[in-house]
Amino acid sequence: ELWPDLGFRKADRDENVRRLGYLAAMLARSGVTVLVAAISPYREARQNVRRQLTRFVEVYVNASLETCEQRDVKGLYRKARAGEIRGVTGVDDPYEAPESPEVECRTGEETVPESLAKILRFLEGAPAETGPIEGEQ
Repeated sequence: ELWPDLGFRKADRDENVRRLGYLAAMLARSGVTVLVAAISPYREARQNVRRQLTRFVEVYVNASLETCEQRDVKGLYRKARAGEIRGVTGVDDPYEAPESPEVECRTGEETVPESLAKILRFLEGAPAETGPIEGEQ
């Protein structure tokens, strides 16, 4: 874990996103291309990071709560449902969906290669909602 001092409270989640944004901005200023994969449930925290970076691409991994629970390798949703932990996104804490993400991947309906193709098309400058990339099956 990058920051084991942080938990599931809103303040902790906001701090996690702030730290990730700071680190991403610092690396980007040094010429590094940075990809950050994070659960960032609060719109305001994401907007704060967007303001720090010259180029910020928000990829909304849109998955139903049911899909998230099926993919839960850490057992966090099970623990939240059992009352063992609190502040789990979608169970007892909200998720504020992006209003206009650059890319939206509907991972309960798309395959991983389809979602990846959307992201790559955007990064390459093509419209995100076009068909398969040439040569792709």
